[in-house]
Amino acid sequence: SRLEGLPMAGKTGTAQNPHGQDHSIFTSFAPLDKPKIAIAIIVENGYWGSRWAAPIASLMMESYLNDTITRPDLYRRMAEGSLTGEYRVNQVETELPPY
Repeated sequence: SRLEGLPMAGKTGTAQNPHGQDHSIFTSFAPLDKPKIAIAIIVENGYWGSRWAAPIASLMMESYLNDTITRPDLYRRMAEGSLTGEYRVNQVETELPPY
């Protein structure tokens, strides 16, 4: 969830959910030297922070700081993505499926 030319700091996380899939968490701020935005994203049943929360946060930061989104494929994947079906914990994937 890196943004070219926009240094940011962030931390991914996973919150255990005893009733289902774990929750995806990402907290961050940008730009690194003089922060203008801080954000925390929690995606219920989103598995781990880097899968859903971090990409969503980076898109929100990019839109806020640059008034544009330069990664339409990532935006589409996050906006049209599903936390069910192809995204099951027992499946090991190295990449998200293309949309």
